[in-house]
Amino acid sequence: MSNQALILAADVGGTKTLLQLLRREPNAPHGAVALAEKRYVSQAFGSLTSMVQDFLGEAALGQPHSACFAVAGPVSLQQDRQFARLTNLPWELDSLEMGASLGIPHVHLLNDFQAIGYSLDVLAAEELLPLQTRPVEAQAPRLVVGAGTGLGVCLVVEDGGQARSHATEGGHIAFAPLDIQQDSLNLYLRAQFSRVSTERLLSGSGLVQIYRFLLQQHQLPEDGLLQQADPAAAIGEHALSGAGLPLEAVRLFLRIYGATVGDLALASLPRGGVYIAGGIAPKLLPLMQNGEFMQAFSDKGRMRPLMEQLTVQVITNPACGLLGAARYAARF
Repeated sequence: MSNQALILAADVGGTKTLLQLLRREPNAPHGAVALAEKRYVSQAFGSLTSMVQDFLGEAALGQPHSACFAVAGPVSLQQDRQFARLTNLPWELDSLEMGASLGIPHVHLLNDFQAIGYSLDVLAAEELLPLQTRPVEAQAPRLVVGAGTGLGVCLVVEDGGQARSHATEGGHIAFAPLDIQQDSLNLYLRAQFSRVSTERLLSGSGLVQIYRFLLQQHQLPEDGLLQQADPAAAIGEHALSGAGLPLEAVRLFLRIYGATVGDLALASLPRGGVYIAGGIAPKLLPLMQNGEFMQAFSDKGRMRPLMEQLTVQVITNPACGLLGAARYAARF
């Protein structure tokens, strides 16, 4: 197979890395067809390069012409190369060095959330769940926000007929309490952190913080949910079943989430649409659809009519970051 047809995509995390080898196929639903895919334990390899070599050797389909690695961490640009350091791994990535070591002519590094932005144009209708449907403007900015391990934010704009996804650190804007309960929550967190960012609340660990805060408010001792291997997931599961304090915690989480996404939308005016990504939203869809998230999103005083004009959708494809990396690699 001609290596011009092959592309490599990766979603690189501190715990797991997903690698995928694809063949360009413009008529395919996502613009390419996956030929091989494998999930690796990241810590099992001394470098990303050695992991990719293992994957390509096992696939035995030839060397790809281009590759894009979506990385859980900041990516810096220096002339014609990108650098990245993973937050939870001692890996320092250099796109130029990786290309030379792997024999791949075009290697690119993207922030993992930035990669999600490149998936928007090929997501199928069934991979998007609407919370508010309105007409969208062609060529207008699109906003992607997602709570998961942290809070990711990117802005997608049109540039010369192509979508360009811009990573931001919008997840670290300051938390803006909106009522007495949220004022108390802010004070509770300020006792632990010198500055309370939205990511302190809108993340898996943030949901746990909210639950601990409510236990304190109700003068209750810590319970078994906090002893689970994944307490955030346990709280979410109990909330979906209608359990008392977990449900209260998730509802508060979603009100803060909706308000924060609304603030970010005010700052960017994404008339091309607002997309909710990340691992938490798909797991809490029944509660996201009860209206509180969108009420908090739109509750912007004089700006409410503007907020009610924006399309808001939840991305339900868990591999959208990998899909975006593949779409970006296919440009070269």
